[in-house]
Amino acid sequence: MTKILIATEKPFAKVAVDGIREVSEAAGLEVVLLEKYTEKSQLLAAVADVDAIIIRSDKIDNEVFDAAKNLKIVVRAGAGYDNVDLAAATAHNVVVMNTPGQNSNAVAELVFGMLVFAVRNFYNGKAGTELKGKKLGILAYGNVGRCVARIAKGFDMDIYAYDAFCPAAAIEADGVKAVSSQDELFETCEVISLHIPATAETRQSINYDLVNKLPHGAVLVNTARKEVINEPELLKLMQERADLRYVTDIMPDMDADFRTLEGRYFSTPKKMGAQTAEANINAGVAAARQIVAFFKEGCTRYQVNK
Repeated sequence: MTKILIATEKPFAKVAVDGIREVSEAAGLEVVLLEKYTEKSQLLAAVADVDAIIIRSDKIDNEVFDAAKNLKIVVRAGAGYDNVDLAAATAHNVVVMNTPGQNSNAVAELVFGMLVFAVRNFYNGKAGTELKGKKLGILAYGNVGRCVARIAKGFDMDIYAYDAFCPAAAIEADGVKAVSSQDELFETCEVISLHIPATAETRQSINYDLVNKLPHGAVLVNTARKEVINEPELLKLMQERADLRYVTDIMPDMDADFRTLEGRYFSTPKKMGAQTAEANINAGVAAARQIVAFFKEGCTRYQVNK
């Protein structure tokens, strides 16, 4: 029987696991669990005889692929997949997929939770500002970016976006102003929300020179990836510009240094973008459905390695 391993150091909610089981077992696939594991050796032992793996933020590298002799597909329950070694997967003839869109609303709602917190001075009792009428810049107009734009309309914000891979016409069809460059977005907007993946082009790209283009009193929100921030340069800029604020759900490596910027910096203790019951269920069940479609129909629609 085809066997699916749910390998989650940070487990799915029980209702999500139940949904994965229901979808998988209805198609004649067996589901096994490895939750809250503490050693990589536990993961290596668990993958030895499985055909498919569903993961969250768990790292799947060449050593895991070597240990998983029967493995044919890995699905990352979420949008990002930089925790999977795609080159190693391809070398082992393993298909890697993500589940785009399943966590998007959860991440977008978190953006506004942190934004309101920031513009109200982290609820310190002092007068803050409102989001209404402010210029919001969305960097990367994918599933999350679109959800951010939808919510921003309810706040009556002036919405801009830049995405090198999304046509301006598609952005403007949603009632969002498309700008021609990343620089223009930062020069124009008082609030920037980052939704870029961590790639060779984007790592460390949010740096001193770019962020320094922001208008006075701007807020930078990062619910994307830690790697896109040039932490030393952002810290240096914020030390020089007391008007800037930075909020994120990905704790920087230099968190202790950023915390010296009292009243201008906030990070959640761990990544929170997809931490809702709904997103948990949506992504897990979507992963199971994609695995079933892969084995039953040969469907590779969401494959991210080639």
